[in-house]
Amino acid sequence: MTEFRSPVPVPAFDAVSPGNYDGIYGMPMFLTVPTADLAASREFWLRGLGFSDLFSIPGRLVHLRRWAFQDVLLEPGERSAGAGAPRINFSCVLGELGEIRERCEELLPGCTDGPHERPWNSLDLIVVTPEGTRVVLTAAQPIDPDSVVADRLRAVGIEVPRP
Repeated sequence: MTEFRSPVPVPAFDAVSPGNYDGIYGMPMFLTVPTADLAASREFWLRGLGFSDLFSIPGRLVHLRRWAFQDVLLEPGERSAGAGAPRINFSCVLGELGEIRERCEELLPGCTDGPHERPWNSLDLIVVTPEGTRVVLTAAQPIDPDSVVADRLRAVGIEVPRP
């Protein structure tokens, strides 16, 4: 058996994004987002959220990706009546949160909320895209194993290793 290596870097204040991945693989999961304006949605996901256009079928599909296993398919259409807005979480590094927030706000003022500190030791930035998808960008924070945060995590069963 081989050990799987996640593309998500170890939490650190200076963690570096692995960058967008343009390789081809069998996708273990992906989000399909219907949109009334394929071009506008594509532009926001590319320029605001930092995705790449892996490939497009004009007028039918846009396959977007950030890091490996962060795939989104945009397709023309409307959400089903009564269906809630899609919500998806993507990992990022701490240094990306401010840049993404600025770019998204420039493109669509008022579309971001946060970043918010979460009890599981991450910062979350919520972005609502033009088609109404709630994208949550989550950046893990480093943990001092002797901190109150580490004690709180241990109390709920999350192991925080000591060096």
